[in-house]
Amino acid sequence: MRIGIVGLGFMGSTHFEAYQKVRGFELAAVSSSSAKKLAGDLSEVGGNLGRGGGFVDFGSASRHKTAEALIDDPLVDAVDICTPTDLHKPLALRALAAGKHVLVEKPMALSSADCAAMIEAARDAGRVLMVAQVLRFFPEYAVARAKVLSGELGAVRAATFRRRCAAPAWGRWLKDPGRSGGGVLDLLIHDLDFCQHLFGKPQGIRAVGPEDLEAGIDFVVAHLDYEDEVPVIVCGGWHHPASFPFSMEFTLLCDEGTLDYSSAKSGLRLYTAAGEEVAVELPERDGFVEELQAFVDGCASGEAPALCPPEDSAQALSMALAMNRSRSQGGIAAPVE
Repeated sequence: MRIGIVGLGFMGSTHFEAYQKVRGFELAAVSSSSAKKLAGDLSEVGGNLGRGGGFVDFGSASRHKTAEALIDDPLVDAVDICTPTDLHKPLALRALAAGKHVLVEKPMALSSADCAAMIEAARDAGRVLMVAQVLRFFPEYAVARAKVLSGELGAVRAATFRRRCAAPAWGRWLKDPGRSGGGVLDLLIHDLDFCQHLFGKPQGIRAVGPEDLEAGIDFVVAHLDYEDEVPVIVCGGWHHPASFPFSMEFTLLCDEGTLDYSSAKSGLRLYTAAGEEVAVELPERDGFVEELQAFVDGCASGEAPALCPPEDSAQALSMALAMNRSRSQGGIAAPVE
């Protein structure tokens, strides 16, 4: 599959690195407004995962100064859009109209109407549309979900998800809610998406927390309201600029044991109701590679990957928007559309 990567920032660089291990991938083109990046110098690319960057060889891939030129390139079969969120919809619509398959970074877009337009365009074009909700492909999260859905741990009694980092220094656009949707939305969209992947759509969300994007502070505690009244909490955000380390974690309290994961430690742990601590066996795989492999395979088959359909990604955005509405209204429950 001949793929063009739009944008060579943090995620574009991360995707390029992961694609090197993806079967059926061929780099057809890259685009960036930076001549330095187009020459393969990604040394100034930053991020919170310690991936990407450095000096790379794009081989015989075409170099384009604009996303539009890459999309119009006849040698490109599929487009991987790694741009600020406000550009996702127009670039995805252009690519789909040009007959290209589309992978777009999360969040899918900035409004539910934009998401619906993208899904309709993909359907009309008969092309694959996938959103890079990579958490669904991380081994720790995938195995935890499988264990919960299998019923082997009994009912879930409570769940907590947390994701934290310093305010990003690699993308000024992230501090502009008109372009990113806000820092908390851009960050916690991962955990909100995983919650619906595991528990389904909540009835509403109640959220509180401080927001001062210019100061690098953007933090929220969100309660997801489900019919069974099991407490599900998603929290985290930005903790000042530069120095605060990235971390993500979750705890799933079930009748037969508690599953616990933290990126600060290694592995997924199960603390059984009988009082034992068990290291859960995990497959040796890279979540980004698995995500991109699913996209490439989907393009080859002509069907969006069942593990990550665009309708789910649109629902995750609806949840994030409800979270932001609730926070702006002092924690009043906001319904999820």
